[in-house]
Amino acid sequence: MEDQHQTEPRVTYCYRHPDRETGISCVRCERPICPECMIPASVGFQCPGCVKDGSGTGHAPSASSPRTLAGGVVAADRRLVTKILLGLNAAFFLAVLVAGDRLVNDLVLFGQAVAEPYGPVEGVAQGQWYRLLSSMFLHQEIWHIAMNMLGLWFLGPPLEAALGRLRYSALYLLSGLGGSALTFLVSSPGQASLGASGAVFGLFGATAVLMRRLNYDMRPILILLGINLVFTFTWQGISWQAHIGGLAVGAVIAYAMVHAPRERRALVQYGACAVMLLLIVATCVVRTLQLTS
Repeated sequence: MEDQHQTEPRVTYCYRHPDRETGISCVRCERPICPECMIPASVGFQCPGCVKDGSGTGHAPSASSPRTLAGGVVAADRRLVTKILLGLNAAFFLAVLVAGDRLVNDLVLFGQAVAEPYGPVEGVAQGQWYRLLSSMFLHQEIWHIAMNMLGLWFLGPPLEAALGRLRYSALYLLSGLGGSALTFLVSSPGQASLGASGAVFGLFGATAVLMRRLNYDMRPILILLGINLVFTFTWQGISWQAHIGGLAVGAVIAYAMVHAPRERRALVQYGACAVMLLLIVATCVVRTLQLTS
């Protein structure tokens, strides 16, 4: 049965050349621009007006500082946060090599268990909520940290450039915490989990959302994500809970960040982060009550 209410595709014209059709918009002001007016940016293209005044509003250069697609401040080094995260993961890995299992037992994520023979009951349910965060930077095998850091280096810089440092940092940390929270909720209390996979899967989700927002070809990122999901559910010893939790949180936060209306951008973006954080906390509280009651 055919749809009798089909609408013609919307045709847009360059704001500087009204006779030229185009499907590309400036990533700052969102005005349509033709190939002649497209100036490559770190993510997408900008129009000559935004490049000239750095604001996307057409006002004087002093009106505001240059902003990213999500409204963040454009930084000189758009990989700084990614480099810091790589350094933290590497530092934790070296610390584990030096300190051994003792450090792993103190920082790894598990709900409730006896970490050492004849030791006390420990875990997130016993108030050690820091494990939700510390386990995100913890790796034991070289292949594990190598795969996660490769994903971070591949996905991180474009997102950092598009979102800005603060928003990107919030996306990474909340994605990792979301993966930890789902692992805590669903896994058996004594099952240990560690690694940056939850946060990296959050970057996967955010990248897909960003590419959709910019009308880029999504097939490469979807194929790569699909391959990683196959590994998630077929390889033994992988915490699918961390991957799925991080993926979901990353996609939701990224959607709020790149689709927030300009006039309420900060409210929507930080409100979404706050809601996800509250959901993570509520999940952990519920699971704690289940294990300790």
